[in-house]
Order: sequence, then structure tokens, then C-alpha cells
Amino acid sequence: MIVRGIRNNNPLNIRRSKDKWQGMKALQTDPQFCQFETMEHGWRAAFKMLTRTYYHEYRLYTIRAIINRWAPPNENNTKRYIENVCRFTGIGPDEPLGIPSDKPSRWMKLGAAMCVQECGAEGLDWIALVDGWALARE
Repeated sequence: MIVRGIRNNNPLNIRRSKDKWQGMKALQTDPQFCQFETMEHGWRAAFKMLTRTYYHEYRLYTIRAIINRWAPPNENNTKRYIENVCRFTGIGPDEPLGIPSDKPSRWMKLGAAMCVQECGAEGLDWIALVDGWALARE
């Protein structure tokens, strides 16, 4: 069975909101999570959220700060999520990730690790991730 985030082309399981992301399916049949036309569009939305909203707007610069907001303890085992992302990326929980335009590989590793946490390793499509990063930077 294909996990929800992969079925939805939403590798980080972005929740539905008032936001109308580029590449969203016209008909949203999942009551909780956004559905995208392609995995690249799901990654684009994820990287826009992480780099524009979380980094620039909320000023969250570390894995711990980002995950505490992305996957709050009332819904997730946030401590384990942080540990898993840090182990996968090799980046410490309180180590600044750096400016996204200066350190793109660190942000892509963060996205990949969050995808593995959200959807499992079999759902990680590296080509779609890189293409989604490029779409997010346009």
C-alpha cells in the first residue's frame, strides 16, 4: 500500500489551509492534507514553507526549532522526529542550517530526512526533490 504523503504527492504531509499552492490538484479529496499534481510540486510547496515561511518569516534556523513547529508534541513524538532527522542529515539539533540560498544541500537533506520520517524511505524520490528545490527557487 502506498503511504498517504506519496499518494498525495505531498512528501512532508503539508496540511490543508487557505494556501493555494502552485500545482495543487483542483479536486482535493483528502480532508486533512494537500494533494499535488506531481511530486515536484509537493516538494516545491515543502521547500517554500521551510525556506520562506519557517526560515525567513518565523526565523527558525535549526532542526529543533523547525521540527518543534512542524510536528508539535501534541500530534507527534517530536523528540524522536528531531533525533531521526539529525541522524539522517548529520546535522546537530541546535546547529544553524544556514541561509537556504548559501547552503542548499543542508536544506535539501532536511527535506529528505523529513520525508523519510513522514512517509518512509521508499517514498523518497531524489530527482523530484531536486526538481522541487529548483521550482521553489524560481
